[in-house]
Amino acid sequence: METTKPSLSARGALPAELTSFVGRRRELSETRRLLAGGRMLTLTGVGGVGKTRLALRMAAEVRRTFPDGVWFVELASLQDPQLLPHTVANTLELRQVSANAAGDLAAYLEEKRLLVVLDNCEHLTDACAVLASKLLAASPGLRILATSRHVLGIEGEQILSVPPLSIPDAEVEDLTDDPTHYEAVTLFLDRAAAVAPDVAMGPGNRAAVLELCRRLDGVPLAIELAAVWLRTLSPAQILDRLEDRFRLLTSDRPAAPPRQQALDATVGWSHDLCSPAEQAMWARLSVFSGGFDLEAAEEVCDGDGIHRDDVLNLVASLVNKSIVVRHQATEHTTAWYRMLETIRQFGATRLDKDEARELKVRHRDHYRSLAKQFAEESFGPRQADWFIRLRREHGNIRAALEFCLADRAEAAAAFDIAAPLWNWWFAGFLREGYRYLVQALVLATEPTAGRAHDLWAASYLAMFAGDFDRNATMLAECAEIAAGLDDDLLNARIKECRGHALLYQGDLPAAIVLLEQARADFRAIADPLGEFDTLILLTAATFFLDDPRVDDFSQQALALADSHGALSSKAYALWSVGIAQWRAGHYGKATRSLRECVRLFQPMHDLTGISFGVQALSWCAALEAPDERAARLLGGSQAVWRTSGAKVDETNAYIDFDRRSEDVVREALGPERFEQAFAEGAAYSFEQAVALALGEVRDDDEPESPAGSTRPRVRNPGGLTRREREIAGLLAEGLTNKEIATRLVIAQRTAETHVEHILDKLGMTSRTQVASWVTEQQPR
Repeated sequence: METTKPSLSARGALPAELTSFVGRRRELSETRRLLAGGRMLTLTGVGGVGKTRLALRMAAEVRRTFPDGVWFVELASLQDPQLLPHTVANTLELRQVSANAAGDLAAYLEEKRLLVVLDNCEHLTDACAVLASKLLAASPGLRILATSRHVLGIEGEQILSVPPLSIPDAEVEDLTDDPTHYEAVTLFLDRAAAVAPDVAMGPGNRAAVLELCRRLDGVPLAIELAAVWLRTLSPAQILDRLEDRFRLLTSDRPAAPPRQQALDATVGWSHDLCSPAEQAMWARLSVFSGGFDLEAAEEVCDGDGIHRDDVLNLVASLVNKSIVVRHQATEHTTAWYRMLETIRQFGATRLDKDEARELKVRHRDHYRSLAKQFAEESFGPRQADWFIRLRREHGNIRAALEFCLADRAEAAAAFDIAAPLWNWWFAGFLREGYRYLVQALVLATEPTAGRAHDLWAASYLAMFAGDFDRNATMLAECAEIAAGLDDDLLNARIKECRGHALLYQGDLPAAIVLLEQARADFRAIADPLGEFDTLILLTAATFFLDDPRVDDFSQQALALADSHGALSSKAYALWSVGIAQWRAGHYGKATRSLRECVRLFQPMHDLTGISFGVQALSWCAALEAPDERAARLLGGSQAVWRTSGAKVDETNAYIDFDRRSEDVVREALGPERFEQAFAEGAAYSFEQAVALALGEVRDDDEPESPAGSTRPRVRNPGGLTRREREIAGLLAEGLTNKEIATRLVIAQRTAETHVEHILDKLGMTSRTQVASWVTEQQPR
């Protein structure tokens, strides 16, 4: 029987669909058929034709077919082809990669069954082709669904050209016919209802609506942009104005294909209807990669006819015209704005070379200031918010660094962006940050203070990448430059980093000497973050030596983090308190501290911090209850470290405790049972291993799933709403989704959504499993 990896629910990363999905039955059916029959499918077509929406909907529909998940990799904001393997690896939760990221990714995927969606490949065609070929050759269970304006041209690639939505025939129009069976008309009316609910198709505007959909050739983006104007114009007025734009497009040049004409005309017409200030804002906003917040727009787009105070109103106007899409603010973030790639590219074409460069300089300077602000506020009450904010700004940070590194004369500016972000890179983008820091060092060689701080940050990340030789070399050069500077902070950091390296290499007494010196230096210059970091390291060193000072160091670290309201640091302090409690034999207290540590890290998506917490929880489990769950958690700890990208678990001191814990459990279970349970845990996904560590799965053996995979069960498998419990009961009766919808007088799609939620919440993959669960819940 074929086996699959355990899964708590459908895995993967798919962005939410913000608007309703219309039509595409034939294309969905054909995409499904081609994916079933082949392993590489590229959806091609002009910009705005709906390739991404089709790929997203297809991925959502087939996600339960792939036990290792469905993953969406957005490439529009990625400009450096060499970062493609790292970007895919990060999305797939693999951050422990070497300089050969593509090779590591291929090895990681070798035995997995998953679907990867590569979206917007056209500007990275060669890189995507090389990587896709390598991964498909290594992983028989991999399927790739790509969207691109061009084919990738690799062996075995299947091509599906995505057509426009269906439109009414211009020659034949039956006035008694319902035109909403044409997809373009349905989309237009759906979007019209959202912006102008009082507008409905009737005898007075029917002909204009149908002709408008024809003239727009069924291109979804063109239809959506046109529908926005129903707030102020009738369908006939929109059609008249678009006709003028079509004539302009075809007057003095060869005609483009009709669907490209439709998109060009609509985007250009939308641009014409904007005020000069709105047009300038559209163009300037094109400099952002992956989106922007209001503060960034005000900083970068201000000037030359646009006052800072006008930016908010201009952005709001572009949102109202659907040029910009707004994403709601959250508890930790402000509102976020994005442009579709086709619209962003149009805006970029409105800038001349000098304007584009000036904007890129302003963009770089904004992110240089942001990095400085992060460094200043990274040990305070906004610490957690900063980590979340920078994840959202990832595309812009990349763009700013790549602008610096594209020109040797600008390379030194990369120091001011990459180096202050050292602990953000450490938290989840270790290899990428290390790469940018080293690239800057290669290009900007003057022995400046900026280079010295970059050398320190790079040496710090080198340590976590397991590159201790390079760590020592860079730290030596850093110290040489620092000798000519009056920089007490840098000198303290050098001592801390050297002590840290000694800790990981196993020379614990020497590490403690340097770390205590560094701590004293940080306190002398009133740098609480530096003092906190050395307290955490001193806790670790004394923990490994069974030194009684471990309790004092850990409690001081927790008090310092609490006094500054720094949540990320508090999570590390709870780790230090937890390992001290474990050392003292207080396993219950240690488990509670360490679980709180992991839960604090989760919203920040600090993968390295979570890895420390899960590893320590595996030690707790090994000594408190050396059973199969403990063995699985020891294996799961490896899975979590693999995701983080750091290699702390491979350093001498940590390896020693891993091996001690493994020996205890192996002796209790016997070698065969231990190895089997350990291997199961090592095959877990990041989410599964974390759930096991947090006690969110049962401690007993996992039941066999229908596919033959072992599956951890949710401790409280209910959590269903009243309606979901009702539908679960109907599933147990054997009703189909259509029959459930009829019984409850709801739409069939609503019934389908409820069933999907039930399966997700219960961690199940089939209706039969739900029926069995319902039976188990009955009173006996």
